[in-house]
Amino acid sequence: MKKDVKKKLDILDPKFRKQIEDVFENINISISMLYDAATQDNKTGVYNHNFFQSVFKMEFEKAKRGFQKLSLLIVDIDFFKKINDKYGHIQADELLKQLAKILKKSTRKSDIVARFGGEEFIVLLTETNLKKAKEVSSRIRNSIKKDMILKKHKLTISGGLTEYIQKDTMKKIMARADKALYNAKDSGRDKIIVFGLKEKGEFNIQKKKVKK
Repeated sequence: MKKDVKKKLDILDPKFRKQIEDVFENINISISMLYDAATQDNKTGVYNHNFFQSVFKMEFEKAKRGFQKLSLLIVDIDFFKKINDKYGHIQADELLKQLAKILKKSTRKSDIVARFGGEEFIVLLTETNLKKAKEVSSRIRNSIKKDMILKKHKLTISGGLTEYIQKDTMKKIMARADKALYNAKDSGRDKIIVFGLKEKGEFNIQKKKVKK
């Protein structure tokens, strides 16, 4: 509450002041709830597609002007329909939530983790070059493989990773990451494919050599 408002409230009758303070508190709670509803995916708690696009546009402009590096990771759960069919929608939703928690825990507060619908998530790694982004991606895969809940249900992910390069557009970055994701799925799944200016190929937590 602002100091000038508090001063005005202090001169009021205590009972009436309490009523006013309650109104302010309820307004603040309502604003917070509206913000969450507008920015978050209601199933997983990570950001939604619309909020991601807004932040992506802003971070892209910074990268375009040469102010920072920018990397993008798209991940998709392998054979999620089979998981749905085997364990049911309720359990499948719990697995989505667990994966979302790992994605958030494995990234920084300044990074944006969002759900693109279904079983697909996207991670915007701000101020991050491709080398660092690979380290983050490997950390995510490692955490997924160690998580007891996901391990029990044999959940794995495939991913596509890229970074901003000169003369890029937002559409081109997304297309590269998406193409890398489909390459990961087409070549056996349970892996992340990197698609950058100077390198293409597969890498994983065992740090195998990049396959050309």
